[in-house]
Amino acid sequence: MLHRIKKAVMTLALIAAVACAGQANAETLINGAGATFPYPLYSKWFTEYAKVDKGVKFNYQSIGSGGGIKQITAQTVDFGASDKFLSDDELKAAPGKLIHIPTVMGAVVVTYNVPGVGTGLKLNSEDLANIYLGKITMWNDPKIADDNKGVHLPAKPIIVVHRSDGSGTTSIFTDYLTGVNGEWAQKVGKGAAVKWPVGLGGKGNEGVAGQVKTTPYSIGYVELAYAFENKLPYASLKNKAGVFVEPSIKSTSAAAAAAVKHMPADYRISLVNQPGRDAYPVVGFTWLLVYENQKDAAKGKHLVEFLNWAMTKGQKMAAPMLYAPLPDSVVKMVQKTIKTIK
Repeated sequence: MLHRIKKAVMTLALIAAVACAGQANAETLINGAGATFPYPLYSKWFTEYAKVDKGVKFNYQSIGSGGGIKQITAQTVDFGASDKFLSDDELKAAPGKLIHIPTVMGAVVVTYNVPGVGTGLKLNSEDLANIYLGKITMWNDPKIADDNKGVHLPAKPIIVVHRSDGSGTTSIFTDYLTGVNGEWAQKVGKGAAVKWPVGLGGKGNEGVAGQVKTTPYSIGYVELAYAFENKLPYASLKNKAGVFVEPSIKSTSAAAAAAVKHMPADYRISLVNQPGRDAYPVVGFTWLLVYENQKDAAKGKHLVEFLNWAMTKGQKMAAPMLYAPLPDSVVKMVQKTIKTIK
């Protein structure tokens, strides 16, 4: 009888030990959703960070900035992601204080699929706006040809592609067009979703890149990494200084250099059409949106540790994936902001 009791006690102890070990090994799942713009880099970050902190797993849904803002406002995710900063009204609509954490910068590129025309197409801001307004409709229009001497532009209609979902990439692109073209500013304006005068819609940066890749004579706008991944050419755009600039890490960083001198404490700043000969004109920050007061202490702790990692080790992974790392002055600011998360 005593032997049986001892055996039962040992079995219960073993079950308890296994249960405790299971709890110790259980991963904390942190859910996020939003921007497709930084998705290639975030995927890399979450994979690499899982090796650093084995107690946490990130689940990120690349659904567009509009979706990310909706979900973090509804608190159905632990963090949102957006390439569009929230307006005062959007911040007021949130049930707590939302903080913008800039992670990296990226270039929005104008990509195209014109048989016979490889890399090196040049577009000025006026012509680009008129293509998206539906006023320049042919590839061999004299206005485009003027900037592309020696390039054989076909007598084919331009097929315009834009985003169909609420998108931070759209917000950056339309912010740029609004600043350079009065008619665009008056008729269409800027935002994550606008009433497009012409064109086909694609969901996410992935959708637009896919549409351009499979549609001859098309033009679209995507984050630089998506054009590169899909082996799509991208145009050099005329900047504020009147220079045609190719999108790159260097020209993205040049655009940020002017703006960061006036960086506001909440990081809500536009980087489009910055001065400087080397500045690419269509550049934006991408932000993670997190609540200052975290409801779940364990998740909050893991999230803060991840954000600190993203500001140091994570920044080193940006350039190889065609994103520009944050300037050092901004990193120092963000590290102070992360400390305010409770």
